Amino acid sequence: MSYPEAINYLYGLQKYGIKLGLEKTGIVLSRLGNPHKDFLSIHVAGTNGKGSVSAMTASVLMAHGFKVGLFTSPHLVSFTERIRINNEQISESDVVSLTEEIRSKISDLKSQIPEPTFFEFVTAMAFLYFSRVCVDWAVIETGMGGRLDATNIITPEVSVITKISYDHKEFLGETLADIAYEKAGIIKKEIPVVSAHQDIEAGEVIAATVKERSSPLFIYGRDFNGKLKLSDIKGITFDYFDDSCTITDLHIPLAGEHQILNACIATKAAIIAMERVEEQKIGRLKGKTSELPSFRASALRDGLASTEWHGRLEIVSNNPVIMIDGAHNPDAAKALSEFIKKHLNDYRIILIMGIMADKDIYGIMSPLLPVASEIIFTAPDYGRAASPQKLAEIALHMGFSSRVANSVRDAIEMAINRAKEQKSGRAEGKTSELPSFRTSMLILITGSFYTIGEAMEMLGEKAILGTLRETL
Repeated sequence: MSYPEAINYLYGLQKYGIKLGLEKTGIVLSRLGNPHKDFLSIHVAGTNGKGSVSAMTASVLMAHGFKVGLFTSPHLVSFTERIRINNEQISESDVVSLTEEIRSKISDLKSQIPEPTFFEFVTAMAFLYFSRVCVDWAVIETGMGGRLDATNIITPEVSVITKISYDHKEFLGETLADIAYEKAGIIKKEIPVVSAHQDIEAGEVIAATVKERSSPLFIYGRDFNGKLKLSDIKGITFDYFDDSCTITDLHIPLAGEHQILNACIATKAAIIAMERVEEQKIGRLKGKTSELPSFRASALRDGLASTEWHGRLEIVSNNPVIMIDGAHNPDAAKALSEFIKKHLNDYRIILIMGIMADKDIYGIMSPLLPVASEIIFTAPDYGRAASPQKLAEIALHMGFSSRVANSVRDAIEMAINRAKEQKSGRAEGKTSELPSFRTSMLILITGSFYTIGEAMEMLGEKAILGTLRETL
C-alpha cells in the first residue's frame, strides 16, 4: 500500500458518516492491545480555541523534557498534521504501516461491529502510534462534542473545556446547555477540570457535572487569570497568576488578545497535570507548593514562546500581505474583526471568504464584512461548502456588494490583481479617493479551515489529496 492508497482508504471511510459513540472505538482499541492506556494524557474539548490550547499545552510539556504526542483535527493541508510527536508530524510511511496493521487486525470484527468511521479509525491510529513510540504525555483534542467522541475512551490527568458556543447543532443540540452537556461529557470522576469562563447556560452544566463526579474545577477569571501587557501581529505578552504562583512576561507567538485566555488555560492545565503526577509518584494525595520551582517557570516560558500553530491570524505572504485565519463560527469571526480594528486599521482589507453551508453564515459575516474594503466570496473544493453566489446574495441583503470566484485559487488571483491595481494607481498619484492612512493593502482569507487550507496549498504547502478532508 502506498501513501496515496492509504489516504484514499481512510477518506473512503467517510462514507460511513459521523456516528458518535464509544462502543466501537473501545472494541477496536481492545483488539489493538488498548494502546490508550500506555501514556498519560490531557483531554481538550470546547468550541473555540481548543486547537490553540492543545498546541500550547503540548509545547509546555515538551519544554519540561517530556516526549509529547499531539492529536488534533482537522488538518489544513496534509493529513500528517493531525498526529505529531514533539511537534514532528507522523511520517507518511508510518501512516501506511499503521493503516495496514489496524485494517488487518480488525478485519474479522465486521460481523460484530459496523465499519469504523474515518475519525474512529484515525483516533485508533493516533493512540497506537503514541504507544509504539513511547510518549510520556499525549494531548488529545476532541473531534466533535466530547461525551460520545471517539477520543473519550481515555482517562486523562486533566480535562480541559475551552469557550463553548454554538456549533454542530445537528449533532450536539440546539441550545447552549445541550452543547455544553456534550462537551462536559469528557469530565471523569475526580479528575481535575480546567475551564474557560462560560456563558451562564454552559457554566451551569459544567458546574453540575463536576459536582456529580466530584471533580475539582478551575475556572479562568476565578481560580487563575492573565493580565495582557502587549499585543501585536507577532503575538501577545502577558502575566499569569493563580493562588500559588505569579509568572510575568510570558509570550506566545499567536496573535489576538483572545489568545491570553487560551494561553492561561494551557498553563493551568499543564501545571495541574504535572503536579498531579508528581504527587502520585511520591505518594501524596494532596499538597500544593507555594510557588513553582524556577526550572518549571523557565520551561513554561520557553514552551509557550515556542508554540507553533498555523492558520490563526497568520501572515503567509509579505508581497502582497496575505493573512489567513480559520474563523468558522460567530465568536471566532468576532475575535478576528476586533483584531483587525485594533491592529490593522491602517490597511485596506480585501476579504476572501468561503464558508460551509451548515454554518451560521450570517453570524460569521456580520462582524467581518464591515471591516473590509472589498469582498470576494469563494468556495473550497468540498461538498459542504456554500456556493459563492449564495454568500454574495446574503451579503447583498446585509447591504454589502461583493464579487465571486468559483475557486480559492481564482479568488486569490483576483485579490492579488486588485492589490496590484491599487498599488499601480497610487504610484501614478491616483489616490485622491482613498484616505491617506489606508493605502496599504492586506488580503485576508477566512471563513473555514477548508478555505485557508486550500489557500496554504496554493501558496506553497505540500498536500496529498489535500482537498479531501473529513467533516469535523
